[in-house]
Amino acid sequence: MEDKRSLHLKVQEMCDCFAATDYFEEMKRVAAAGGDREEASLKWIALAVLHGINSDARKISISRSGDGAVKVRAKYGPAELPSPGPEVGGAVMDTVKEILHFGGGRKEKSPWAMGIRDGSVDLGVKVEREDGLETITLKFPK
Repeated sequence: MEDKRSLHLKVQEMCDCFAATDYFEEMKRVAAAGGDREEASLKWIALAVLHGINSDARKISISRSGDGAVKVRAKYGPAELPSPGPEVGGAVMDTVKEILHFGGGRKEKSPWAMGIRDGSVDLGVKVEREDGLETITLKFPK
């Protein structure tokens, strides 16, 4: 039987599932775990959102270069988060773009309402593509 839940709903369910964990440590495990790319990308997105909320991050960005290398940065001081690795990192970026229905333009923006337990948070999402580098930024409310 095919799972017909949306990717957005699956991310929200992952947020509920991992709300009481150490997000940073769980993020480190995502790349090493292997397994299903989509499931790993959903988990990593949920953990990044939870980490951003609980760490008062202003932004979390994930970038993919033309050779597939993935780098993650958080803006709340000089910080770099654990990378999900090239395979899962690519899936993370593809998942976010699919959820928000981004096409393929050079710059795209969208709000993203994320339901978490009994509340919600409104994120801003921006995709930028330039010189072989693609970056997705999650902007957290102040």
